[in-house]
Amino acid sequence: MIDVEKLVAAAESDAAHWDREGLPAEAIALAARSGLLGADRPAAFGGGGLDALELGRMAATVGYACTGLRSLLTVHGMVAAAVDRWGTGAQREAWLPRLATGATVAALAATEAGAGTELAGVPMTFDADGTDRLISGTKLWVTFGQAAGVFLVLGRTDGGLCTALVERDRPGVHVEPVESGLGLHGARLANIRFDRVRVPAADLIAPPGFGLSHVIGTALDHGRFTVAWGCVGLARACLDDAAAHAATRVQGGTALAEHQTVRATLGRSWADVEGAQAICERAAASRMAGSPRALIDTIAAKYAAAGTAAAVSERAVQVLGAAGCAPDSRVGRFYRDAKVMQIIEGAQEVAEVTMGEHVLRGVR
Repeated sequence: MIDVEKLVAAAESDAAHWDREGLPAEAIALAARSGLLGADRPAAFGGGGLDALELGRMAATVGYACTGLRSLLTVHGMVAAAVDRWGTGAQREAWLPRLATGATVAALAATEAGAGTELAGVPMTFDADGTDRLISGTKLWVTFGQAAGVFLVLGRTDGGLCTALVERDRPGVHVEPVESGLGLHGARLANIRFDRVRVPAADLIAPPGFGLSHVIGTALDHGRFTVAWGCVGLARACLDDAAAHAATRVQGGTALAEHQTVRATLGRSWADVEGAQAICERAAASRMAGSPRALIDTIAAKYAAAGTAAAVSERAVQVLGAAGCAPDSRVGRFYRDAKVMQIIEGAQEVAEVTMGEHVLRGVR
């Protein structure tokens, strides 16, 4: 059963503290008990069985309250989706109940110093040693890397790019907490060093050569979808806070809301939020229908929603003025988070190129 009401209430109350200190273990445990971490996994494995639209609306609800908490939903869901889609029967039986119930928190370890947007260039190695693999290299900026019990790791073999599930407690795994710079302060980021970590063949997800195109591709697609909906929630929260401030803030005997420029700002933001939600709903419909457009619709949804989150949060800070710059200001926190959303799971510029190629294929 999924019941996130208590979780969202805690997020609305404690999000500013979480942003300073990181999402605490008790909040992660509450997310697991609430059913958040297995929301769209099959009920047979302990998940909630939500469809894409239900999952998206949940991501928006959580994103309205706390980006760090929504990031937990996203990164854990990325790993679970990849295992569900590409894992063997034995791997699904072994891992999905743990992931769906949140008994084990998962994180995606893909980015490296020489491979961010272009993951095909990852230098991490999966060297063969009998039937095992010895994994060596360092992954950067792993969301919830400090809290995860297992990592989905991307590396290279002689047969091509490869992925494996690597448990945190394996010898040779070293977790180094790092501070987030601009936003996502609550997301417990870490760099993970793998020093000849021995991984049995049974923990490889899909054959070598399928690691990026299939396994990580599935994870990133799932991530874009929940990021998109989370951005809708973020932007709507900023709009609500700006509207509430404009309606009650009086300067020179006149409420801010009486100024046409403020009304225009709110109107423009409302139209942007409604448009972003509509394109997210289209992506959800495509995914539920199994449409070949689902991939491009999801890319477009993430692009539009991330752009909306950045624009609306910036306007909200402007409307609130000094209050929007205060240390515990929600719009200020979301303004920082929104910029990060335009980078992760595919930068805006990369999305534009992909969408442009889609347009040209249609013209032809």
